[in-house]
Amino acid sequence: MWCAACDWNVDPAQPEEEPGRLQRLRRALAQQHGERLLAEVTADGNLRPHWDTPTVLAYAIALVVHALTAALVVGGTLLVVLGWGTALPVLGAFLLAMACLMRPRFPRLPGDVPVLFRQDAPRLFALIDEVAAVVGTRGVDAVAVTADVNASVTTYGVRGRRVLTLGLGLWEIITPQERIALLGHELGHYSNGDTRRGLILWHTMNSLDNWRDLLARIHNPNPIEVFVNLVYAVPRGLLLGLLMLLDQLTLRASQRSEYLSDMSAGRAGSTEAAVGLMDRLLVAASAESVLLRESNARQVVRRGGTGTPEDPPQALWDRLRAHVESIPESEYERQRRAGVLRGHSVDDTHPPTHLRRTRLLTAPALPPAVATDTARESAITSELAAPRATIARAVLRGTRPWACR
Repeated sequence: MWCAACDWNVDPAQPEEEPGRLQRLRRALAQQHGERLLAEVTADGNLRPHWDTPTVLAYAIALVVHALTAALVVGGTLLVVLGWGTALPVLGAFLLAMACLMRPRFPRLPGDVPVLFRQDAPRLFALIDEVAAVVGTRGVDAVAVTADVNASVTTYGVRGRRVLTLGLGLWEIITPQERIALLGHELGHYSNGDTRRGLILWHTMNSLDNWRDLLARIHNPNPIEVFVNLVYAVPRGLLLGLLMLLDQLTLRASQRSEYLSDMSAGRAGSTEAAVGLMDRLLVAASAESVLLRESNARQVVRRGGTGTPEDPPQALWDRLRAHVESIPESEYERQRRAGVLRGHSVDDTHPPTHLRRTRLLTAPALPPAVATDTARESAITSELAAPRATIARAVLRGTRPWACR
């Protein structure tokens, strides 16, 4: 319940206490930054990615980190090879162990969710290729299907192959044209210069995260571990500072890339579809709650031993779709107003949704470059039938087939 006239209870999740002076200052600076970025992308008709000073500094730091890893490998190898008869090989082995911890790690395809390749779903991959051509990049090499109310793209393997993680919790509640907009947004990250998705910076932050885990503070330490915590304190602080610096240096480029990806979504699926997709994301938490309730309810029935027959897997997605379609327009409006009241997050990689929506609506309306039809939708639905059933069963079993994070 909320009041559209005075905004009473428009955001019940907001904290009651007044933020402190430092928090108010950070939020004010974040708002200035967000408004400046919105004005910049609105004035920039080409919306081309560009290199600015923070991006250059972030890449410089990343190259230094990778150079340090290479230096550890070279130095450790030389000490091991040339230092026989002395204690130097021990030091060399230690340096090589450090280099192993800092080495780039290449993610693998998830093993706990269905993964489709081109031969498994030719019509789906053909649609992805068509959208990729519109936004100026290539398609993906695999599609991982999860229960998430979300979607994402990333790379896997040494060769940097691309994988699209397709959350059925989102795919099932949007229209066919909004699905094209979704593909345009995700693939747009590859064509708009999203620095955080580049291999150099991604591997750098991954290496630093490994070091952060290694130097993490030991909880409930014994006397020896207290000493270890003291020794780790300084390098841990420096490491956290470096991670925060990289995060801040890439934050503006990451937020800018979201605006660019939104425009890619509009080019591929139309402005109307891109805005509709954004509105659906406003109720993503409600959709996820439905999946969790369905899972919990099924576990209660099984433990109670009632012997209730299971619904066909498709029924889960039908109930999810019916729930989202029952959400009134007033709830979407409340979510939009709540976003305005919350303002700009200090460290969010995405600009506020209401600003992204404003950017789409103030730009000239774009027609769909990729259109769908009943035959194509039926073919893609058929290709996703097996993963859809697998994910539905996993949700109802309570195994939570969400994407790896």
